[in-house]
Amino acid sequence: MKYKKSFGSLLFDWCNTILLIFLTFIFIYPFLYVLSVSISDFHAVTLGQVKFLPVGLQFDAYKAVFKTSPIPMAYYNTIKYAVVATVLTLLLTSMTAYPLTIIDFPGRKFFTIYFTITMFVKGGIIPLFLLIKSLRLLNTIWAIVLPSCLTMWNIILVRTNFKNVSSSLREAAYIDGASDWRILFGIIMPLSKAILVTIALFTVVSQWNNFFAPLLYLSDPQKAPLQLVLRKIIIPDSAAEGTMQGMMNQAKGSVKDQADIIGYREAIKMAAIMISIGPIILVYPFAQKFFVKGVLIGSVKG
Repeated sequence: MKYKKSFGSLLFDWCNTILLIFLTFIFIYPFLYVLSVSISDFHAVTLGQVKFLPVGLQFDAYKAVFKTSPIPMAYYNTIKYAVVATVLTLLLTSMTAYPLTIIDFPGRKFFTIYFTITMFVKGGIIPLFLLIKSLRLLNTIWAIVLPSCLTMWNIILVRTNFKNVSSSLREAAYIDGASDWRILFGIIMPLSKAILVTIALFTVVSQWNNFFAPLLYLSDPQKAPLQLVLRKIIIPDSAAEGTMQGMMNQAKGSVKDQADIIGYREAIKMAAIMISIGPIILVYPFAQKFFVKGVLIGSVKG
């Protein structure tokens, strides 16, 4: 059935459209600016001519970043931390959430309250550091991934989703002789892909952006993740000056003037930023439908 919109309704739609276009531009502009600076001519960057679109297309900054900086090794470390943390988070969260969905599970209420307390009471940085040190986990991958593998927020989301799976399936599996392990990994988890993908996305993004824990627990530069290396490039100090100088040597053929060094440094920084956020931007659109569905399920029923 068609109906004619009133002037007020049309005005409301136009105002919403204009507002959304304006907000979209605000969100997209920083990303486009960083990309444009990273691929623009160094002289144009030095003179501040890059505002929105690139000026003089070139990719020397990216070549220098990959050839002379520790970014490739940092990329490998970050991917390793993210993969290990995601697998452990999904495994431990599912194994913890599943018993909490069983009504006759002994101590179900006690463990629920006990885990919930951890959302509001934290031990603090110093006790956590002393614990990691006493367990001899300093300067290892486990100091990065283990403290964040199990959180009550993730348990609540997964438990709520597991409750939506019909209990008759679990009862039928029991009758057929299936164990709780078989029910969890063979029935419950395959039927809960949306929330598991959501938790995986949360974990990957968290580990990809993880900065403070590696700074606190890692002392070996070969184990540094991408965010630590990015910090040294963006905020140069005496330790990072050698890396930056190596990148400068890669640009001898591209830097035409001594003044262009300023533009080259800026291009290096922006290229490093683009390299660090690229994978997340590429992965998120494919996981977005699971992300929205999983969070919605966890928010409607508690």
